[in-house]
Amino acid sequence: MRIGELARRTGVSERSLRYYEQQGLLAADRTPGGHRDYPERAVDRVIRIQELFAAGLCSAKIVKLLPCMRDSDGAPSEIATPKLVAELTTERDRIDRMIADLQRSRDVLEDVIDVAAGRGR
Repeated sequence: MRIGELARRTGVSERSLRYYEQQGLLAADRTPGGHRDYPERAVDRVIRIQELFAAGLCSAKIVKLLPCMRDSDGAPSEIATPKLVAELTTERDRIDRMIADLQRSRDVLEDVIDVAAGRGR
């Protein structure tokens, strides 16, 4: 499929898809005319990349992680290294800290809202 169709099917801009390719996250064959030609499985790959970016991982980490995931179901493969597991554990712990920080901020906002609304806590 051409880049425009992949962009439409995944909701990701063509510019982002080119960036993914430049970073080694996504691969495309070329038509005789030089146009990108993505396989059907690229849809799952792009969705997986988006999920990993949303989790706060950078492209360098995603490049190392993608070979350890199966695109069709996102389940882990058996080729994850202990070093990668350690790096991903660190990322998970960072996300957990962010969630805790956000929850504390939300609690403070909730208190302010209650006081401002005359409900006091």
